[in-house]
Amino acid sequence: MLKLRIDGQSHTLEVDPAIPLLWALRDHAGLTGTRFGCGVGACGACTVLVDGRPVRSCVTPAGQVADRTITTIEGLGRGGLHPVQRAWIEEDVPQCGYCQSAQILSAVALLERTPNPSDADIDAAMAGVLCRCGTYNRVRRAIHRAARNR
Repeated sequence: MLKLRIDGQSHTLEVDPAIPLLWALRDHAGLTGTRFGCGVGACGACTVLVDGRPVRSCVTPAGQVADRTITTIEGLGRGGLHPVQRAWIEEDVPQCGYCQSAQILSAVALLERTPNPSDADIDAAMAGVLCRCGTYNRVRRAIHRAARNR
Protein backbone atom coordinates (compact mmCIF):
# COMPACT_ATOMS: atom_id res chain seq x y z
CA MET A 1 0.00 0.00 0.00
CA LEU A 2 1.28 3.41 -0.95
CA LYS A 3 -0.27 6.74 0.03
CA LEU A 4 0.04 9.52 -2.52
CA ARG A 5 -1.27 13.09 -2.34
CA ILE A 6 -2.55 13.71 -5.86
CA ASP A 7 -4.40 16.84 -6.92
CA GLY A 8 -5.22 17.74 -3.33
CA GLN A 9 -6.62 14.34 -2.42
CA SER A 10 -5.11 11.42 -0.57
CA HIS A 11 -4.97 8.16 -2.53
CA THR A 12 -4.04 4.79 -1.07
CA LEU A 13 -2.90 2.56 -3.90
CA GLU A 14 -1.99 -1.11 -3.86
CA VAL A 15 1.27 -0.73 -5.74
CA ASP A 16 4.91 -1.57 -5.32
CA PRO A 17 6.75 1.66 -4.35
CA ALA A 18 9.15 0.98 -7.24
CA ILE A 19 6.39 1.30 -9.88
CA PRO A 20 6.85 4.38 -12.05
CA LEU A 21 4.61 7.23 -10.92
CA LEU A 22 3.14 7.33 -14.44
CA TRP A 23 1.59 3.88 -14.04
CA ALA A 24 0.45 4.55 -10.48
CA LEU A 25 -1.39 7.62 -11.79
CA ARG A 26 -2.83 6.09 -14.95
CA ASP A 27 -3.52 2.47 -14.00
CA HIS A 28 -4.18 2.70 -10.28
CA ALA A 29 -5.51 6.22 -9.64
CA GLY A 30 -7.41 6.40 -12.94
CA LEU A 31 -5.82 9.72 -13.97
CA THR A 32 -5.12 9.23 -17.66
CA GLY A 33 -4.28 12.83 -18.58
CA THR A 34 -0.61 12.07 -17.96
CA ARG A 35 0.74 10.56 -21.17
CA PHE A 36 3.15 7.74 -21.87
CA GLY A 37 5.67 8.77 -24.49
CA CYS A 38 9.10 7.19 -24.57
CA GLY A 39 9.29 5.48 -21.18
CA VAL A 40 12.84 6.69 -20.52
CA GLY A 41 12.28 10.33 -19.53
CA ALA A 42 13.50 11.78 -22.81
CA CYS A 43 10.34 13.17 -24.43
CA GLY A 44 8.65 14.76 -21.40
CA ALA A 45 5.08 13.71 -22.33
CA CYS A 46 4.70 12.16 -18.87
CA THR A 47 5.54 15.35 -16.97
CA VAL A 48 3.61 16.09 -13.78
CA LEU A 49 4.36 18.53 -10.99
CA VAL A 50 5.83 17.31 -7.71
CA ASP A 51 5.93 20.06 -5.11
CA GLY A 52 5.43 22.47 -8.00
CA ARG A 53 8.38 21.27 -10.06
CA PRO A 54 8.17 19.36 -13.37
CA VAL A 55 9.05 15.68 -12.98
CA ARG A 56 9.19 12.87 -15.54
CA SER A 57 6.68 10.42 -14.10
CA CYS A 58 7.80 7.51 -16.30
CA VAL A 59 11.17 7.33 -14.53
CA THR A 60 10.15 8.48 -11.04
CA PRO A 61 9.34 5.67 -8.60
CA ALA A 62 5.97 6.31 -6.98
CA GLY A 63 7.42 5.58 -3.54
CA GLN A 64 9.90 8.43 -4.01
CA VAL A 65 7.07 11.00 -4.03
CA ALA A 66 4.84 9.50 -1.32
CA ASP A 67 5.19 12.47 1.05
CA ARG A 68 5.03 15.15 -1.62
CA THR A 69 2.33 17.06 -3.48
CA ILE A 70 1.61 15.71 -6.96
CA THR A 71 -0.32 17.79 -9.49
CA THR A 72 -1.66 16.31 -12.70
CA ILE A 73 -3.50 18.01 -15.53
CA GLU A 74 -6.77 16.74 -14.03
CA GLY A 75 -6.11 18.65 -10.81
CA LEU A 76 -4.95 21.90 -12.37
CA GLY A 77 -8.26 23.47 -13.27
CA ARG A 78 -10.44 22.19 -10.46
CA GLY A 79 -11.88 25.63 -9.66
CA GLY A 80 -12.19 26.66 -13.31
CA LEU A 81 -9.60 26.96 -16.00
CA HIS A 82 -6.10 27.88 -14.86
CA PRO A 83 -4.75 31.04 -16.59
CA VAL A 84 -2.33 28.84 -18.55
CA GLN A 85 -5.17 26.62 -19.76
CA ARG A 86 -7.16 29.70 -20.83
CA ALA A 87 -4.14 31.08 -22.69
CA TRP A 88 -3.63 27.71 -24.39
CA ILE A 89 -7.18 27.88 -25.72
CA GLU A 90 -6.95 31.54 -26.71
CA GLU A 91 -3.69 30.98 -28.61
CA ASP A 92 -4.98 27.74 -30.18
CA VAL A 93 -1.84 25.91 -29.06
CA PRO A 94 -2.72 22.22 -29.41
CA GLN A 95 -2.57 20.47 -32.70
CA CYS A 96 -2.59 16.73 -31.97
CA GLY A 97 -2.69 17.49 -28.23
CA TYR A 98 -0.57 14.57 -27.07
CA CYS A 99 2.06 16.64 -25.26
CA GLN A 100 -0.30 19.30 -23.98
CA SER A 101 -0.76 18.13 -20.39
CA ALA A 102 3.02 18.11 -19.96
CA GLN A 103 3.43 21.44 -21.78
CA ILE A 104 0.77 23.11 -19.63
CA LEU A 105 2.15 21.78 -16.35
CA SER A 106 5.68 22.84 -17.34
CA ALA A 107 4.37 26.32 -18.16
CA VAL A 108 2.59 26.55 -14.81
CA ALA A 109 5.82 25.66 -13.01
CA LEU A 110 7.74 28.24 -15.04
CA LEU A 111 5.28 31.02 -14.23
CA GLU A 112 5.40 30.17 -10.53
CA ARG A 113 9.19 30.59 -10.58
CA THR A 114 9.39 33.39 -13.14
CA PRO A 115 6.17 35.45 -13.32
CA ASN A 116 7.32 37.48 -16.33
CA PRO A 117 9.53 35.16 -18.38
CA SER A 118 11.59 36.16 -21.39
CA ASP A 119 11.54 34.09 -24.58
CA ALA A 120 14.84 32.55 -23.45
CA ASP A 121 13.30 31.62 -20.07
CA ILE A 122 10.36 30.00 -21.83
CA ASP A 123 12.54 28.12 -24.32
CA ALA A 124 14.73 26.77 -21.52
CA ALA A 125 11.81 25.73 -19.32
CA MET A 126 9.86 24.12 -22.14
CA ALA A 127 12.77 22.34 -23.86
CA GLY A 128 12.11 19.20 -21.86
CA VAL A 129 8.74 18.47 -23.51
CA LEU A 130 8.87 17.54 -27.17
CA CYS A 131 6.02 18.59 -29.43
CA ARG A 132 5.91 16.49 -32.57
CA CYS A 133 3.55 19.04 -34.19
CA GLY A 134 6.00 21.89 -33.63
CA THR A 135 3.67 24.38 -31.94
CA TYR A 136 6.52 25.95 -30.01
CA ASN A 137 5.78 29.53 -31.17
CA ARG A 138 2.16 29.20 -30.03
CA VAL A 139 3.37 27.75 -26.70
CA ARG A 140 5.59 30.79 -26.22
CA ARG A 141 2.74 33.20 -27.07
CA ALA A 142 0.38 31.39 -24.68
CA ILE A 143 2.88 31.59 -21.82
CA HIS A 144 3.35 35.32 -22.38
CA ARG A 145 -0.45 35.74 -22.46
CA ALA A 146 -0.87 33.74 -19.24
CA ALA A 147 1.84 35.85 -17.58
CA ARG A 148 -0.06 39.04 -18.49
CA ASN A 149 -3.44 37.65 -17.40
CA ARG A 150 -2.52 36.13 -14.04
